[in-house]
Amino acid sequence: MKRYVFPGSFDPITLGHQDVILRALPMCDELIIAVGENINKKYLFSLKERLYFINKTHGHEPKIKVESFQGLTINFCKVVNATAIIRGLRNPADFEFEKSVAQVNRRLSGIETLFLLTAADYSYISSSIVREIINNNGDYSSLVPDAVKNSK
Repeated sequence: MKRYVFPGSFDPITLGHQDVILRALPMCDELIIAVGENINKKYLFSLKERLYFINKTHGHEPKIKVESFQGLTINFCKVVNATAIIRGLRNPADFEFEKSVAQVNRRLSGIETLFLLTAADYSYISSSIVREIINNNGDYSSLVPDAVKNSK
């Protein structure tokens, strides 16, 4: 069974994340969207809200499971018997960072990382940009799935 893990904080989930999720689905038997919780990080949305947004957006898809985790992604991958990690790439800077993480993950656990290029229509969207727009009372509705719209 091909079980892939798509990890992230998803604070909040964006149309870019959604693009990667929808394109990863045909490549695996199961996709676990793994919502990370780092006690040292301040989130705009609670873990409960982030899980709700993803479940509301993708809960109808039988191949998708949504779970939360703490700690190293590779440890979570071992627990769920993942065969690969999915990561989305928006630009060359993303690639350089993600390449290093993928190499360390492979060295420590043997798990491979599969990179998907975010569609050009969404390559400029990041959760941090969406949070900045929300914090300044801007219109972020064209950057996120319906479940996130008007949540703040």
